[in-house]
Amino acid sequence: MNLTDREKEELKALIDRGEPLPPRYKLRLFSDAPEVELIWQGKTNEVTNVVLPFQSIEQIDEPRKAVNEALNLFSMDRSSGRQASGWSNKLIWGDNKLILSSLKNGPMRREIEAAGGLKLIYIDPPFDAGMDFSVDLDVGDDTLTKEPSVIEELAYRDTWGKKGERYHQYMYERLNVMKELLSEDGSIYVHCDWHVGHYLKIILDELFSPDYFLNEIVWYYYNKFQGNINRFASNHDVIFWYRKSDKYIFNKQREDRDEKVRQLKRVWDKEKGAIINAKGPDGKVIYIESSEKTVDDVWRLSMLQPADRTENLFYSTQKPEALLGRVISAASNEGDLVADFFCGSGTTLAVAERLNRKWIGCDLGRFAIHTARKRLIGVQRALKSEGKPYRSFEILNLGKYERQYFMGVDPNLPEDQRKAQSIQREEHYVNLILTAFKAERVFQSPPFHGKKGSTLVLVGPIDAPVTQSQINDVIKACQKLQVSKADVLGFEFEMGVTQHLQDEARKKGVALGLKYIPRDVFDPRAVEKGQVKFFDVCYVDVKPFVNKGLVSLRLTDFGVFYRQDDIEELTADLKPGGSKITVENGQVVKIMKDKKEKITREILTKKWSDWIDYWAVDFNYESRREIIRVVENGEEKELWTGGYIFENEWQSYRTRKDRSLELSSGTHEYSGKGKYKIAVKVIDIFGNDTTKVLEVKV
Repeated sequence: MNLTDREKEELKALIDRGEPLPPRYKLRLFSDAPEVELIWQGKTNEVTNVVLPFQSIEQIDEPRKAVNEALNLFSMDRSSGRQASGWSNKLIWGDNKLILSSLKNGPMRREIEAAGGLKLIYIDPPFDAGMDFSVDLDVGDDTLTKEPSVIEELAYRDTWGKKGERYHQYMYERLNVMKELLSEDGSIYVHCDWHVGHYLKIILDELFSPDYFLNEIVWYYYNKFQGNINRFASNHDVIFWYRKSDKYIFNKQREDRDEKVRQLKRVWDKEKGAIINAKGPDGKVIYIESSEKTVDDVWRLSMLQPADRTENLFYSTQKPEALLGRVISAASNEGDLVADFFCGSGTTLAVAERLNRKWIGCDLGRFAIHTARKRLIGVQRALKSEGKPYRSFEILNLGKYERQYFMGVDPNLPEDQRKAQSIQREEHYVNLILTAFKAERVFQSPPFHGKKGSTLVLVGPIDAPVTQSQINDVIKACQKLQVSKADVLGFEFEMGVTQHLQDEARKKGVALGLKYIPRDVFDPRAVEKGQVKFFDVCYVDVKPFVNKGLVSLRLTDFGVFYRQDDIEELTADLKPGGSKITVENGQVVKIMKDKKEKITREILTKKWSDWIDYWAVDFNYESRREIIRVVENGEEKELWTGGYIFENEWQSYRTRKDRSLELSSGTHEYSGKGKYKIAVKVIDIFGNDTTKVLEVKV
């Protein structure tokens, strides 16, 4: 170490005071430190190594057959879609930090390796802390803007900080694990724009090495319409491409020219070790006409336009399929496994399926998972109609979540202080929710947090959905405590845990209330005025029709209780001549104020079925147990969760192009007489699902 006495004294004084050392000393103190490095407050090389079990909650092996065409599970041709073995594509709902860690360190890593390893990762992460994560939904001829969930806002804005000051650590940790997941011949494409591209380039150089940087690809979208701005228009994004090692996949891409050109024919000369002009027998150079050219690092591809109702799903971060087609074709081969850990509306996954690649996709947004599910079923149907191969896919949850407490915990505190702060923050959060719910805090009846009259109350986490196992624990606790009523409060509920669990609880003598925590629970004024309304989860009614071994179903009712805005505030903020679409008491309502400031309301959800975006049927529910793989004391075990996988055999859903919805299912034929359980899953226009299980006798 080449330090002066004065520098040594300065360092000693800083260490004695417990202060951080200046970055300029890093290279001199640590010989292996990188020469160029991006430094930020709280930077750490530590990554989450938690291993959480993946729960398969839905399997989509075969897209539905035509309406009224009998389905028979036992005679279905497995070569057409259902698979007895082999890789099943994964669509995972949850925090990608925990998903990445569980993929890297858990039992599913072996599945990835058996599938040939992960050859390509493409990610299009959010790159602006001020981005709007709301989604526009079609309701008749109008558009309702769905606000992001509390969980989505916490995961993005609060994780980054208000101005994105923690974004670097957010991406650094995830990119670090992605690198470890890649196969040795794999590569990664990171999509970004001017907001954070300069930071991500340095982070990628540190993690992958500048020597393994391959391209900075410029995606120029020539068809973007700019407003009147006092600068050059921003009409491009960038994509950074890095390889993991010296060995990687690259397939040159060709694109059409605007018009044919006459050019010299070029060939490789082994003796000279160079490309030269080709010559004919007469010694003259050869010219050829070409209507194609090799793709370079500037890609002129149109962006999605509102008028495109075929591909455009109006998902804010959606990218055109042509862009992903080029990425996947260039950096992988047929049969390879590709992944997108910010999959959004599922563009990467849909293109990968069409190009005969295996895939993994995940997203924190429940609506994103629902959008991708519909899109991928559409791809399956199209491939099936064309006689082309397609692969099954499953929708998964993480089995349990790490707790991140209300308003966060300072990571720089010692461990004992972090634990104390965690307990304090959680208690603050629980008391906040119980106060808004008008319940009192109790400590003598775990797992319950409070009590409202004779009803015990459990408050779900702020950063994760309420799970099936949590609800099962509530039911068992009620039986043990001999309590007949319980309410479970949550910002979101795990997919598939709603109505049928209430039905099961009722059979055990427990009246179970599942209620959504509203967004305005964090508004002190609303809490003080008692204006916070907790609303019940959705309910569905179904009627079965049985005739000589054939069964079909008809939806007969569906109810929601949502509320999105404070109507009084919304009305007061409206300008004369303005209008706003919102949700009030389970109805989508258009509030209008004319020029004389007269207020009128129009209910847009005319029928109960207007709330339904998608529904599906499993005609033989409980035929396939949900098995998870966990690691205990270094040993891997298979455990039955007590639940069942929903096998999606028939479905009807709305698209932006076709807003119609069938309310009667196709007909299913059973192999023999007996009692069968049927599960019906209904997903509303917000992406929330409700599952009802009924029994039929054949």
